[in-house]
Order: sequence, then structure tokens, then C-alpha cells
Amino acid sequence: MNLHIDGSFGEGGGQILRTSLAMAALLQKPVEIHNIRANRKKPGLRPQHLVGVKALARITEAETTGAFENSQELYFAPQTIKGGNYRFDIRTAGATTLVLAAILPPLLFAPQPSTIVISGGTQVPFSPPVHYVADIFLPMLEKMGAKVSVELKKWGWYPKGGGQINVHINPVDRLLPCNFTKRGLLQKLDALVVLANLPDHIREREEKTLTGLLAQNKYHARFRRLSPSCVGQGNLLFLKAAFAETVAGFTSLGQKGKPAEQVAEEAGREFLAFTKSPAGIDLHLADQLIPYMALAHGDSHFITERITSHLLTNIAIVDKFLPVKFSVDEKTNTVTVAGANYSD
Repeated sequence: MNLHIDGSFGEGGGQILRTSLAMAALLQKPVEIHNIRANRKKPGLRPQHLVGVKALARITEAETTGAFENSQELYFAPQTIKGGNYRFDIRTAGATTLVLAAILPPLLFAPQPSTIVISGGTQVPFSPPVHYVADIFLPMLEKMGAKVSVELKKWGWYPKGGGQINVHINPVDRLLPCNFTKRGLLQKLDALVVLANLPDHIREREEKTLTGLLAQNKYHARFRRLSPSCVGQGNLLFLKAAFAETVAGFTSLGQKGKPAEQVAEEAGREFLAFTKSPAGIDLHLADQLIPYMALAHGDSHFITERITSHLLTNIAIVDKFLPVKFSVDEKTNTVTVAGANYSD
């Protein structure tokens, strides 16, 4: 019997599609998704979503219907899971990291290792930049037993794209439960400032603004500067905060008409807000970890900054696929899940 998913439920975006297909692929369950991104300005499957669908179909030899651009209805019936070498090209500035988010769960439990090349956008709005995935998400996932690496080969900014990431995935037999309820003391704060084909004064203003903001709160960051050769223009400020128990990341992207000072303020204030909360992990990591926590052998826990609609939506989708019990305490921003004890 096919599982039916309403793509307009909750947060109503591409996350529902990615999580549904990832879980269907991993668990080998046919799924029908309706009303895909129905409430978005451009509803249905956009190019990056379609690449994710086709990537998973290839990895699982799935039967599909409705796998075309702008489609709001999709049937996906996986047959197997095959690791190996794959190359996927979004052909736009669509987020490479979101395609990775869709294919990682099944490939993590594939019979053999996988090497994946994904081309498209690497630092684009409304998606985790590659540095967040490499420096925050994957190290925290490694604490649960996963060994995955991602390398940024070419930078790809919105709207031109042209970027590339290379990913290597070592399969696991099972995932360990996590307890990310405490972060411990701050050990190191790194600030990456990236300018691509833009004047140096932007970097100077961002560094001055961030340094002043952090100093007011008795913090100091170690700066690293990059000016990559790439297609198009781009500006990224990424803060990596390494605590005794966890790591957290805070990103701001520059765009035309957005002052450099605002770019620095956004990332800096997100970091400061996190430090003033009792959270163990940042709010972006929280919803990304949900499927893996549900698959782990044992109970997992975390405290985040706040309970977001993305988080609640991901919980609701995973709950449809696995016999797990999530507990969400919105007063303490604590999420607990009794794992499904999944193994390949």
C-alpha cells in the first residue's frame, strides 16, 4: 500500500519532498506526494527538486510518474539501493547541498561506498551553504557514527551557479543515538569572509562591523579570507562556533543593495542570540538531524534555540515512515525521539 504525503502540509516547501523521498528510498516504501510546494510562488518541482528526484530514482532504480518540472504530483517506488559513483548536474544555481540532503540517508546505508559529484549552486539563499554542511552538519552527524566528507571544488553563486561539490559516503550498519542538550564552553570562533569578483572594501567593512559587535559582547573571532576564482559574484560571511560538546554555524550572504554592515550584523547577531540561549545545537541543524535521530539505535535528545515550522514539519514526515515517538517541549525547546533501531 502506498504512503500518501500532502506536500502543502506544515511548512509546505521542498523539505517535505526531500525527506519523504529520502525515507521512501531508504525504507523501500512506495510513496505518493500530492500538492508539491503548492503554496509557493512557483509551485511544483523546480529544477533542483527534479534533480533530487531523478538522483534518487537512479540510486534506487525507482519507478516514477510525475517526475517533470512544475509537477505537483509524484509517485516514487524504489526497488533497491545502489552505492557507487554518481554525477548529478542541476544546470542552474539550485542548491547542491539540498540534493545531497535527499540522497544521503539511503546512500548512508547502501551496500558499498559512494562518491558523488553534484554541480549547481554552492552558496545560495534559503539553503545551507557547503561550509555549513562540511563544518557543522557532518561533524555532528559523525558523532552518531556516520563518516561522510564533502569537498568544495568550484564555487557557485546565485544566479549563475557553476559550482561543484564532491562527496564521499562510507556506509554504516547502524547509527548511534545523540545527546546534544549541552554545548559546553566556547573554545574557538572562526569567521570566514568570502568575496568573489567584488571590491575589497566590502570585506573590510564586514570585518570591522563584526569585530566591533563581538567585542561589545566580549567575544573575539579569528578571521579567514577567501577570494575564489569563479563564475559570477558573491559574498559570504560564515561563523563557526566550536564549543566543548557541539559546533554551531551562522551564515549571512551578501546581495545587491544589501550593505556590508548588514551582512556582518546578521551572522553576528545570530551567534549572539545562540550564546544567550541554553541550546546545544542551532536551529538549522535541528531539523536536519531529525531523520538520523529517528533511525538511530536508542533514544536521542537535543535542545535548540526555538521550535521552528521546518522542525515540526520534518518530524511529522519522518513519523509517517518510522515507528518512532517524538516528544517536543516548546517551553524548553527540547526534542526527544525513541529511535527505530534501523540497520541495513
